[in-house]
Order: sequence, then C-alpha cells, then structure tokens
Amino acid sequence: MRKVTTSSHWGTYDVLVGDDADAATIVGVAPRPGDPAAAPVMRNVPGAQNHKSRIHYPAVRRGWLEDGPGADQRRGRDEFVRVSWPRLTHLLAGELDRVRSRYGNEAIFGGSYGWGSAGRFHHPQSQLHRFLNCIGGYVGSVGTYSNAASTLTLPYLIGAAGGNDLRQRPVSWEAIAEHADLVVSFGGLRASNTWVTGGGRARQTAAPAMAAAARRGVRFVSVGPIRTDTDAALGAEWLALRPGTDVAVMLALLHVLITEDLCDTEFLERCTVGACQVRAYVLGETDAQPKTPDWAAGLADVPAEAIGALARRMAAGRTLVNTGWSLQRTQFGEQTVWAGLTLAAFLGQIGLPGVGFGHGYGSMGDYGGGSNALGLPVLRQGRNPVRRAIPVARIADALLHPGEPYPFLGQLDRYPHFRLAYWSGGNPFHHHQDLTRLQRALRQLDTLVVHETHWTQTARHADLVVPATTTLERDDIGAGQGDLTLRVMPKVVPPPGQARDEYVTFWEVADRLGVGAQFSEDRDVTGWLAHIYTEWQQRAGLDLPDFKEFWAAGELTLPGRQLPAGLLEAFRADPGAHPLATPSGKIELFSATVAGFGYPDCPGHAAWLEPEERLGAPRSARFPLHLIANQPKTRLHSQQDMGEHSQQSKVGGREPLCIHPRDAAARGIGEGDLVRVSNDVGSLLAGVRVTDSVRPGVVQLSTGAWFDPSAPEVATCVHGNPNALTRDRGSSSLAQGCTGQHVLVEITRHDGPPPPIRTYDPPVY
Repeated sequence: MRKVTTSSHWGTYDVLVGDDADAATIVGVAPRPGDPAAAPVMRNVPGAQNHKSRIHYPAVRRGWLEDGPGADQRRGRDEFVRVSWPRLTHLLAGELDRVRSRYGNEAIFGGSYGWGSAGRFHHPQSQLHRFLNCIGGYVGSVGTYSNAASTLTLPYLIGAAGGNDLRQRPVSWEAIAEHADLVVSFGGLRASNTWVTGGGRARQTAAPAMAAAARRGVRFVSVGPIRTDTDAALGAEWLALRPGTDVAVMLALLHVLITEDLCDTEFLERCTVGACQVRAYVLGETDAQPKTPDWAAGLADVPAEAIGALARRMAAGRTLVNTGWSLQRTQFGEQTVWAGLTLAAFLGQIGLPGVGFGHGYGSMGDYGGGSNALGLPVLRQGRNPVRRAIPVARIADALLHPGEPYPFLGQLDRYPHFRLAYWSGGNPFHHHQDLTRLQRALRQLDTLVVHETHWTQTARHADLVVPATTTLERDDIGAGQGDLTLRVMPKVVPPPGQARDEYVTFWEVADRLGVGAQFSEDRDVTGWLAHIYTEWQQRAGLDLPDFKEFWAAGELTLPGRQLPAGLLEAFRADPGAHPLATPSGKIELFSATVAGFGYPDCPGHAAWLEPEERLGAPRSARFPLHLIANQPKTRLHSQQDMGEHSQQSKVGGREPLCIHPRDAAARGIGEGDLVRVSNDVGSLLAGVRVTDSVRPGVVQLSTGAWFDPSAPEVATCVHGNPNALTRDRGSSSLAQGCTGQHVLVEITRHDGPPPPIRTYDPPVY
C-alpha cells in the first residue's frame, strides 16, 4: 500500500492506495499530519470513487438519438444508449454547430456552476467557458447560489472594492481574538462550513482560531433558531429567534442604540450617508411603526428585555457584528446584510481593529484565515463575445419564459431563448429550488449536455452524457485564495471504463469545429500545468522554483498578505483621502440609487419586509413548521453523498430531519421514524432525529441528498432533498438571489412500506 497526498475543496488529505495485480484502488484516506482540524468528509472518498453510480462510457439519451433535438417530456426518465467516443464528439460538435448557426451563440447557456474540482487547471467551469469562447461565446450567469443577494447588494453600500475586501480581506481571527470583546453572529458560526474553501486549504484553521478567541476571553452570541450552528466550544449564548426575523431584531437593536443615545454620531456623520433616513424609519416616523424591542419580540418570539440588554452590551464594548451567508438565501435576503452593516455603522466600530462588520465568518474556511500575496495559477478563459448573462438562480425561469422581461440591478432585461445548455462540474439538482419545476424547465431545451463523474439527476436529464475523470484520476495543481501552500495534486488511480479528462473532450470537439489549436495551444495536460505555473511564477516576480522542482517537491509555501486590522481601516482613518466607490464616497446606509429603482421588495435602506415563508405569516396557518435547509455537515453540497461519512448520518437510508421534542410529540413522531414532509410545492421522505438543538416550531433538513423522484405516488423525493419543497423565486427585484434556505411545511409519520431508494442506481445502457 502506498500513500499519496492530494487536495480537495474540503482540505488536503492522504489517499491510501492498494496495488493489486490488475489496477490501483483506493482503500482508505487519512488526515494530513499537522492538520489541527481535518475535515471528516474525506471519509466519503473511497466509497464514492468506485461507486456503482460512476459513469463509465459515453451515452446518448435514446429519444434524442432517435428523434433529434427538441423539447421532450421524456428527458429525465428516458433510456440511454452507449456510444463510442468518436460518435459522441461527432454528435456534440454537430449540435453545437447547428445551434450557433441557426440561432446564434446567445442560444447557448454555459452553466457549469459548481465545485467540480479544486484544481487550477481541471476546473470544469474554466475549461467549459474557454471552449465556448473559442466557438463564439455563450450566455453565462451572475452571482452564486451561496450569496448572490449580498454580493450584488454590497457594492451599492460600500462600493465594489469594499465588497471585495469584505470577502477577500476580512478582519483576521487573530485580530478578533486580540481586540474584540463580543462577537454577535446572526446565523451562527458552524465549524463544518469552515471545512469548505474554493480550492481547499493545506490546514483547517478556522475552528481552532474561533476556539482560541474564546479562550482569550472573546464572548459570543449566536442569533438563530439552531443551537448547534455555533460550536459548544465557544460557549456562546443562544438567542433562539424565529427563522427569518433577524432583520426585525437588528432594527430593534438599532432602536435601543438611538433612543438611549448609544450611537457613534461622529462616525455616522463622517463616514456614512443616510443615517437620518434610518433613524426616521426605526423610530416609526415614516410608517407609524417604531421598531422597538417589544415589536421585534412579537415577531421573533424572544424576550424584549434580551434584545435591549444585547444592544447595551454591544455598545459598551468592542463588538463584531457578523451575518452568515445563510441569512440572505431567502425572500428579501438583501435586507439581512444591509441591516447588519447598518447596525455595525451605528455602533461606530467599522474600521477599528478586530471589530466592526463581517459577512461570512462561519460560512467559508478561508474567511478571516489568511490571504496569499501572489495570487494563483489560472487557466485563462479568453473573452466571451456574448455580452449577456442571467442571475444564476433564475435558470428555470429563463427556460420556461424565454423572451419575457425581468427586473435585475435596476434594469429590465429579457430572458434569452436557450436551445442548448452545457453543464460541466455542477449539479443544479442540488443547488436549485423546486426541483419539479426545474425538471419541467430542462425539458424545454433542444439539447442538454452534461459532463459528469457519476449518474446524478443532472446527468440523467442530459441528452449527451460525457464521462469525466475525478480529481484522483488526473494531475493538477491546487490551492485556495486564502491558502499559503500551492500543492501538487497527482494522479492516484486510473479512471474506470472510458472516462477521460474534460480537457481531452473539449480539445477533440474544438478540433472538429476548427478551433482545436486555439483551444489547446498545442499543449497536453502536463504542458498546460507547466504553462500556468510558469506564467504565475513570472507574474509573481519572485525567485521561485521552476515547475519541475515544484512538482518534485510536492508543494510550495507562499508568502502571506497581511490582513487589515479592521475592515475599511484606511477609509475610517481618512474618508476624504480613501473614499469608497459609492456615489457619496461613504458607506451608504441609504442608497439613493437603489431607492431610485422603485422596487417595492428592496427599498433604499434596511427595512423589515415580512417574508411569506415565516412562522406567523399567513402561510404558516397551513404549514406550521419552519424548515431550515442549511448546508450539510457530512459532505460538500451533494458531492459523494454515497460515501461512508454521509451514509452514516442517514436514518433508514434517508436524510435526517431534526425536530424539537414538543413538535414531535404533537405529531406522534419518535426518534428514527420515517416521516413525510410536505407543502404546496412538493413532498419528501426523511428520517427523524428528535433534539432540542432546534427551537420549537423549527425543523432542520440539510441540502444535498441526491434527488430521488422514483416513487411520485409516495413523495416528490423519497430520499430527503429539501429542494423538493422550496419555492423557485428570486430574493428581490434587485439581486434575484437564491431563496432556498427557508420553507414552511407540515410533517406526518409515514406508516406505509418505505419505497426503495433508487437514486444511486445507474441506468442500464
């Protein structure tokens, strides 16, 4: 047995490889020595690597092969036909040429949203977009399912550069530990979220850094409906509000600061615009509703006294206000980050060391954990001749309503008429909402092309299925933006069947379309790895090892870039000399630009807009439980759901649902029961975990269980994917972000025979 070190989006780890007479196989994994908090999700790797759901051969949907391109209700439930590589690439090149010749390149949607590889070269999205740019371009997407509502709003408030600093150069955990007295986190600080970083990390440092801050005396308050969203090691106080009421509580905290003269008026006058509009709104002068603690208590079901006491504590010491990304994945999600920034501004501590405002602590592993000074090697995608894009979470709308207008970032655009969608390295059946609606949408296409390693539901809905290699089956280079180690990712085992690198497929199709030399630049994989490394080395301008030395060494330590002691530190010190890229040059607590758009669902300042999916809202009379569809602790999104670590968390093979003892007893539900969760969108089956870690009225079901619609007479998904229930609409007219975090449901015990789980069974072809 040999040991090989590799990297992933959940960190660096060792792969244990057994060499038998026929082929190398993955027999185990182990944490890399010296990693203080290695992610246990690595245990999914061996079971997933050679799982029965791997795609071994090129395949074409039978209906598409026999009847040709076009909308087809059989898509997603049709048979597949195995074909040779030459035939698949011939069909793919011919269909791309047909679509671009007849309808133009705006009829091609270049999807590939996802986390397909931590490698710098075999990054599926970069490969696909480079290829499509070589043949005339494509319509892409704007934003991410993770945080579009906030990232598209923040530039109006603190400018694009300020928004980038908030994500890429936030206050470090070391500075928080040294300078902060109190961290108030709306949405918790889940350690399992910090295992995940785009490109991975050499060492998992976020959770240990949080714990170190707690040991140094920093106090934590976790505001949210799930106690375990903040690790017990932090000793956090839990303010267990109703989901979706964070903005109401923030406004009530502002009310206390204003009425008790606890605001930093000097900071507000010097560094912000719009404080007067916020004051008028909070005091009820504009709508006759003062945003008092009593008012918020009625919405959030927390004591008014607790809100007042927290506001005074925040003003009395050095405080960091953090909003997790989860909060903005809901209707009116823009308001959560806007209200959090406004609260921090009224405290007047933005720009001070270790405190102020954060948006993402506990959401990603590199947040507050360092930043390398050299950048990273990158595969250049080239220029896209098509200058159009849609909001990432509006793909189903675009497919179902081609040509119809939609509001977005102050403009009124129209959805393109897509004929072909191309996905590589992404799984919309994980990310998207209302999966039944997504199925209908995908059936409107002429052609869906999918590169995949496994038979996901996305692959099952494809017309042309391209079997791809996994990270362990190819050479690459890995590192994340916040990482200080560039790592070799060597090929560990051969691919199964006829699976091959996406790069080889794109090169062959590009060659058939007459742009092979433009796409490949006559380099094989090794040639490209050497090229992007050398290009990066020259750009860095430092005396670094050449590519051969780097590859032989296995890794390279990168110089770090010091994170600022405080967010917008230079701006705070001298707003005139270091203005923000906003119309005023200051923090815009009231944005005249946004107000000028006239959106009723996103006014010009932080405001309480009651979401439909909320306890106490009219819909809750029919669906009295609030389901939180948060990120899973046992896998990265839906990746390797069939792996050991993910499977061990299941209850009777279904995704676990956490419910409070009071709500379980009221429904005659016990630990380990199979339940049906439903609303007017859809239904699912899940296994029960009874726990007081969720507040009464709230249930929790993580995203990422592979969608299984194999028994529609029982449930929309018999495996437990919460997007069988979530409503497919944008966060607001401004950002059109994802709204899949919150949904109202009812739960009943399922007493009939449980249908088998078929989502991992590959189609016969």
